[in-house]
Amino acid sequence: MQTRSKFFDDMSQLMTNAMGVAQGAKDEAETAFNSMVDRWLADRDFVTREEFDAVRTMAQKAREENATLKARLDALEAASKIE
Repeated sequence: MQTRSKFFDDMSQLMTNAMGVAQGAKDEAETAFNSMVDRWLADRDFVTREEFDAVRTMAQKAREENATLKARLDALEAASKIE
């Protein structure tokens, strides 16, 4: 009986070690893939979401300022035509 238990213990240990190696290989592959994607994106000169949002906010503010200035200019032109 002792040999049979030892055999199963050894097989269990072997499977546990194999799963650990497989998990390590999976983690390493994911890290390598993420690094490759990051490098590819950096090479393409894409902007981050934060940079895009900041520029969009600046453009919106500029449009609002332009609308305000246009309204003032139109009011000044209308006033100068009246006089």
